[in-house]
Amino acid sequence: MKSTFLAVTTALVLTAAAPAMAQDMPKVVLGMSGWTGFAPLSLAAETGLFKKHGVDVEIKFIPQKERHLTVAAGATQAVATTVDTFISYSAAGIPLAQVLLLDKSKGGDGLAVRNSISKITDLKGKTIAVDGAGTTPYFTLIAFMKRNGMSPKDVKFATLGPNPAAQAFIAGQYDAALTYEPYLSSVREAPNAGKILLTTLDYPVVVDMVAFQPDYIKKNPKVVQGVVNGFFDALEMIKKEPAKSNEIMGGKVKQTGEQFAKSASYISWQDKAANQAYFKGDLQAFMKEAADIQLEAGVIRAIPDLKPMVDDSFIK
Repeated sequence: MKSTFLAVTTALVLTAAAPAMAQDMPKVVLGMSGWTGFAPLSLAAETGLFKKHGVDVEIKFIPQKERHLTVAAGATQAVATTVDTFISYSAAGIPLAQVLLLDKSKGGDGLAVRNSISKITDLKGKTIAVDGAGTTPYFTLIAFMKRNGMSPKDVKFATLGPNPAAQAFIAGQYDAALTYEPYLSSVREAPNAGKILLTTLDYPVVVDMVAFQPDYIKKNPKVVQGVVNGFFDALEMIKKEPAKSNEIMGGKVKQTGEQFAKSASYISWQDKAANQAYFKGDLQAFMKEAADIQLEAGVIRAIPDLKPMVDDSFIK
């Protein structure tokens, strides 16, 4: 009888403690988009991998142009986006320190054109559907143009987000569209609409990172480490349970597991070893190139101090 009483009492204590423990766990709201490369973050949040490392991460889909503003307002603590975008954020007065390399696009971002277009210079004077200045699609487009001797002045822009741009192009609007996965695959699956002229396989200019404000990192290093470790755990889960992982990640962007796997074939997630290698100098070199492209295109007025935008202490 006594042992039964003790067992019941212990169970009640543990039950009461569980919510308190969950409540005490630090919370991070991470702003990102439905880009396929970010999906392991959703997987880690959905399967408790972040919580395993002591962090409660909530994912919020926020337009790229607004993510840094939500950090400045305290509505989010972390942001996932591209290297070039972090430069534009810093130039706007909201510096964020990149702590984790998520993925590199290997064909996941691309320029769709009508079948009559044979090269990018054929788009001079024509209209391209693309997201606004300061976003990754816009940067990708101007990087493609710069490497082919063109400037933003050579074309007309229809400002549309990645999904609307793809859908408008498929519907027969505009001469071209710059978009990314999973929306680029909708263009691939509609060959009568046009063709994919250039992708990040031709010009690897899309690299995705997670960043926090420097002050937040100083005050919450264990939280930041938990986010980084949770991402690496998600990559391990994808290796061990690909079908289950693809279903979970695809569900967040209204794709089946099979559809998601196809989209994921156009990106390359980066493990710890890849992070360590990239932070040794390639990241800094690409940041300089991206800053120069944006300055020349008028996206930023001056190149910000790039050094504080890198923190490699969480991938060692």
